[in-house]
Amino acid sequence: MASIVCPKLGAVPTGQRSCHQLELHPKTTQKSTQPVAHRLGENLGFGFRRTIKSPHALATEVSFKEPKASTPLNENDKMMANYVPIYVMLQLGIVTIDNVLEDKVGLEKQLKQLKGANVDGVMCDVWWGIVESKGPKEYDWSAYRVLFQLVQDCGLKMQVVMSFHQCGGNVGDVVNIPIPQWVRDVGETNPDIFYTNRAGNRNIEYLTIGVDDQPLFGGRTAIEMYRDYMKSFKETMADFLEAELFTDIEVGLGPAGELRYPSYPQSQGWVFPGIGEFQCYDKYLQADFKEAATNAGHPEWEFPDDAGEYNNNPDVTGFFGSKGYLSEKGKFFLTWYSNKLLIHGDQILNEANKAFLGCKVKLACKISGIHWWYKDESHAAELTAGYYNLNDRDGYRPIARMLSRHYGAFNFTCLEMRDSEQDAAAKSGPQELVQQVFSSVKREDVHIAGENALERYDRDAYNQILLNVRPNGVSRNEPPKLKMEALTFLRLGDELLKKKNFRLFKTFVKKLHADQAYNADPRTYSSVVPLERSKPEIPIEELLKASEWLEPFPFDDQTDMSVGGKLNDFIDGLLDKIPFF
Repeated sequence: MASIVCPKLGAVPTGQRSCHQLELHPKTTQKSTQPVAHRLGENLGFGFRRTIKSPHALATEVSFKEPKASTPLNENDKMMANYVPIYVMLQLGIVTIDNVLEDKVGLEKQLKQLKGANVDGVMCDVWWGIVESKGPKEYDWSAYRVLFQLVQDCGLKMQVVMSFHQCGGNVGDVVNIPIPQWVRDVGETNPDIFYTNRAGNRNIEYLTIGVDDQPLFGGRTAIEMYRDYMKSFKETMADFLEAELFTDIEVGLGPAGELRYPSYPQSQGWVFPGIGEFQCYDKYLQADFKEAATNAGHPEWEFPDDAGEYNNNPDVTGFFGSKGYLSEKGKFFLTWYSNKLLIHGDQILNEANKAFLGCKVKLACKISGIHWWYKDESHAAELTAGYYNLNDRDGYRPIARMLSRHYGAFNFTCLEMRDSEQDAAAKSGPQELVQQVFSSVKREDVHIAGENALERYDRDAYNQILLNVRPNGVSRNEPPKLKMEALTFLRLGDELLKKKNFRLFKTFVKKLHADQAYNADPRTYSSVVPLERSKPEIPIEELLKASEWLEPFPFDDQTDMSVGGKLNDFIDGLLDKIPFF
């Protein structure tokens, strides 16, 4: 198993040098003498103390830090600290499988409409399956360069996603973009490069983390392929990086670009609100678990055989319904399963940090908002996805702590959802989940950003998002202690641009901006600094200390920047009948 304790890397001077001029200095590297820290034994501390804190203590717990802006905020600019920039997701297939920018003229018109609505930028996936489709290290970035130039010409910023997963087979996927064929060809003779469930079904949308360090791809490991792709992107897009077109580089770490296992694949018949299935039955992960169990003194331990199937409820399974997950064996398995995700994310983000070192971008990692069964004691759907989150154990703060060493942002989904909109039988808790995650990330002093999980263009969704991005409202005298760094909005298309929807969307953008004028310079509301080298790796024991349950910070009941309610909907209906509105 890979170690989470690694060499300490010396600081890299940034000064006035550009991101493509920076290099690592091996002479400052110091080997760690610590043993591998991922052996799972009795010292992991499976018991966790639930600590309840008063609202006052919770509110004052978050330390306030002035944004690292080039010019300090003056009295007239204090409200700008409440400004939340919005990035609209471009269409999934905006660059076709044939590596051609789709409908450039039509896209330019849409981008100008977004600019007219004071949108700050757009987000797009940069698909591995398109760019490196011709063969190993044969990168073709041409269509993306055309796209980036168009976005830049329209005066918008960009978030880009290093998308190492397949598009197709997940909620909302409307096009099919597989991972490169030459990678899939390896799977023809060695199908264990893919995630596998207990029945032996392979999931080809992302390589199993079991091959992260296996040189199976023309002598390269999976992580080395991801590393080389990011380095090529940085080299090819150096001019856009210098111009600060990109604000965020989100690193895809799993299916749908999220740090998780593909536990609920629609392509294999999963439907909401099924608990999903564990995805660790490839030979590499099986061998890894066997080694870990043997080292812990239990060579007889195997994976759970009573955890159910994709569309089961927790109650009908032994592992969840009969509390198998609380047994010594169950805790060991879940710790191993979730730790593998932490290690996977840590290794790839370390490579991303090296690739973009010195560039004025933020790294980001996306985490799925698995809200169904959140109010069930077992949290079954979260567990199968790799988030070891229970009523007395925090499954998200260890991820945030891992991100902290890479100066990474935590991007979370389902901001638009309310409990009352969900099927009661699914025991969903999107509001409580967002509150928990927001609090956990802030406690680790990590930036948090968010997305809506489903396409919504209504006031209820907008108001819920506005509440979640500023849970305690606008702060008029000092920067707010609780605020998301950005919102990524799903998605650009004809539905968003319909007259009624777009009119309301403009109001939503204004409220995200805290009623402030659009500002094209992120330095006025955020930090824009060269990316520093990752801090020394954090021992797994230290990461797991962050799983101690702490009471979430209090959220307001409703936003103080509302886009209106039912009366406004009625007025909108009247305006729709007037041609010039």
